[in-house]
Amino acid sequence: MSDKRLVRNSHDEMIGGVCSGIANYLNIDPVIVRLVFVLLALGGGHGVLAYLILWVLMPTDGEPVAKANAFDEEEIVIN
Repeated sequence: MSDKRLVRNSHDEMIGGVCSGIANYLNIDPVIVRLVFVLLALGGGHGVLAYLILWVLMPTDGEPVAKANAFDEEEIVIN
């Protein structure tokens, strides 16, 4: 199974990287996804709401995935 994740793309972003992240996940051109969001925004405002929700919920490609506990990153030495 591929290690493909839906993340915001911080390298090809116009506003928040949401459309670019979705396009990378679906292997399509980001312009197509941006046009879909614009059409949804003009057709009733649902595109703006969906974009804002995805902007908050989608992690960026540079953010690490949540760890099981806080001690995963530091070395523990007991004397």
